[in-house]
Amino acid sequence: MQIVFLLIDVFLFALVLCVAAYVVYVFKTPPLKDSWSRAFKRPISVASSMVLMLFLIVALLDSIHLRPLSVLQDSATSAPSVQSKQGEKAAQKTSSAEPKSILDLWLQPLSDTRERSYSAPLAIVGFKKETFERGGLTVRDYPRLQFGGAHLKDNTSDHIQDCWSLSLRAFLKALGFNAVLGLVVLALTWLLSNPQAQSMGQLFQHFSSGRASWPIRTALLMCFLITFAIMWVIDLSSHYHVFGTDQTGKSVLLIALKSIRTAWVIGTLTTLVIMPVALALGIVAGYFRGAVDEFIQYIYTLLASIPDVLLIAATVLMLQVFIDSHTGYFDSALQRSDARLFFLCVILALTSFTGLCRLVRGETLKLRELEYIQAAKAFGVSTPRMLLSHIAPNLMHLVLINCVMQFSGFILSEAVLSYVGVGVDPNTASFGVMINTARDELAATPVVWWTLVTAFVFMFLLVISANLLADAVRDAFDPKTRLFAGRSK
Repeated sequence: MQIVFLLIDVFLFALVLCVAAYVVYVFKTPPLKDSWSRAFKRPISVASSMVLMLFLIVALLDSIHLRPLSVLQDSATSAPSVQSKQGEKAAQKTSSAEPKSILDLWLQPLSDTRERSYSAPLAIVGFKKETFERGGLTVRDYPRLQFGGAHLKDNTSDHIQDCWSLSLRAFLKALGFNAVLGLVVLALTWLLSNPQAQSMGQLFQHFSSGRASWPIRTALLMCFLITFAIMWVIDLSSHYHVFGTDQTGKSVLLIALKSIRTAWVIGTLTTLVIMPVALALGIVAGYFRGAVDEFIQYIYTLLASIPDVLLIAATVLMLQVFIDSHTGYFDSALQRSDARLFFLCVILALTSFTGLCRLVRGETLKLRELEYIQAAKAFGVSTPRMLLSHIAPNLMHLVLINCVMQFSGFILSEAVLSYVGVGVDPNTASFGVMINTARDELAATPVVWWTLVTAFVFMFLLVISANLLADAVRDAFDPKTRLFAGRSK
């Protein structure tokens, strides 16, 4: 297997390295460490961050792409004369082979268990009646699925009981795993603390009552729920289609898991493009004022006056025309869709930075009049150092809070853009494409509801987790919130 580096893949892993570096910086900076500790001492922030971490792991597994080398190995072991004749064909076959991610390889059983058409979640028969032969007679009935419930054979009456037994087995697995994990956490906490001060039983009562300084009880409970959900999906997916299948018989669970990477890319890349642009323009406009301020205000006011959907639609369509006319720049369809996703994030960011830019400009206008800025000017501090060392650090709490809150907004924006046909490539798995597909399915008879419900559940978990974490970060980093909280006590 050969590793293929896509543009989005490089960005995601570079982002992980930047986050790791920032974590190290936080541990070395007491004020930041105190603020982040205050944020993660809230149970709701711990629960939401664990859900986001699960989605991030899925997105990273879907961002390590591999391409099979069987074609290259076959051409290398052939005779020299044959190799010279077939070299060009082998290269074309190799370049046309679609890369697969590690997530694709792990989910290969879901891809192999493809049905002919729609099937409801956990069903053993088709969703629509068909005409087929049964026992030598032509009947019109719901046909048995090829893979869903195939282990039951003719014992269709055991369908519900089998689902309950598999769910119970998943529950017991998750319960046992988390019981062991809880004992390990309790033992490590007891050993790292003073064992002579309190017994392990007292420490257990301390944790179970929720009196610990960190929300360990919430973390263990959330770990149990996540483990149970994973075990339940794994156990039932080995015999059934947990979230049903689409019109082509493809598992909806597979499409939803593949859509997580798209949602993460839309949320993070767009946010990171906005941050430096809005921060730089807002600080320059608020600090220098005058003609510079008017020029920057004119730029973002002009962009804000243009309807975002029209600007994004025009840009995406021009980009698609360029990609279609320059197919030689891309080795596979995956690289073409990846390039469209990357530029969609950039376009969406350039049309959405105006709100953060206004916020930074207004705060900079207040900061430049404070005493410590006037004192720095009196001591002869240069303007670049003034902006980088005195203005920008005092704006980062606003930028951080705004960016975390915009993360969920961009995920919803992708769903809307894909719904109107100007979002990601139709071959790219995304929640917006799922919702767009469900538009026709909801008008069918009978109604195919599970595609929309699955997209809604996954988007809801991702967006609500990001919003709850944003609230915790805002409360921890905003000085006014901490001041009012202290007065209320």
